[in-house]
Amino acid sequence: MPSIVSDPAAWRKQRAALEGTLGFVPTMGNLHEGHMALVRRARAENDHVLVSIFVNPTQFNQRADYDAYLRTLENDVALLGREGVEFVFAPDEKSMYPDNYEMQVNETVLSQQLEGKFRPGHFQGMLTVVLKLLNIAGATRVYFGEKDYQQLMLVKKMAEAFFLPVEVVAVPTVREDSGLALSSRNGRLTPAQHEKAVLLSQLLQSAAANDAVAQKLDAAGFKTEYVATEWGRRLVAAWLGDVRLIDNVQAKGE
Repeated sequence: MPSIVSDPAAWRKQRAALEGTLGFVPTMGNLHEGHMALVRRARAENDHVLVSIFVNPTQFNQRADYDAYLRTLENDVALLGREGVEFVFAPDEKSMYPDNYEMQVNETVLSQQLEGKFRPGHFQGMLTVVLKLLNIAGATRVYFGEKDYQQLMLVKKMAEAFFLPVEVVAVPTVREDSGLALSSRNGRLTPAQHEKAVLLSQLLQSAAANDAVAQKLDAAGFKTEYVATEWGRRLVAAWLGDVRLIDNVQAKGE
């Protein structure tokens, strides 16, 4: 089973004693096969692997969404153990925010559109906690999935801007057989909603124009926030009931 560390200073001491490369997978827990794809890539490319599990309060726009996020630490650790992960970093909020979130990372261009427009403050919270985690982890490489594509771009931009000594590795989105992108939020869908959610990826990959995709999603019972083509990707965010879903695919002709 993985060794669980909760204190940042204790992990940094342990990291200093490790020889070789370290692959790092930051997560908020409630792990699924998408996370396991990141873990397996990290295992294949590094001597050691660290996975963090921390439900970061500063990147949630709604307190109810934060409260509803499933905490499954015992099961997560068991899954990681079966994948050969050696170390789990599972801090509490006080350890991660001893300054009460008075210090924040703020990007001023890329973060203002799409997700940033509909989730003000989300990227500040995400970038701030990722910078903290990277400083604590001391990783050679850090692994992010492409499903949160705008997040991935921002992490890469931050790493370059702040000269962080870590390689940011992108891993393709893992999907169900139906095509639905795996997400921890999928577990909050009812069976009927889960079946309907497949439309999201089907329409995203169709030849229909962005406006037409949004109209079809709304007609099917979604509440669409955006369907847009940016950065060589076609991206969507839409609510289904009280669950917010996002996805992206390579844009046609890119």
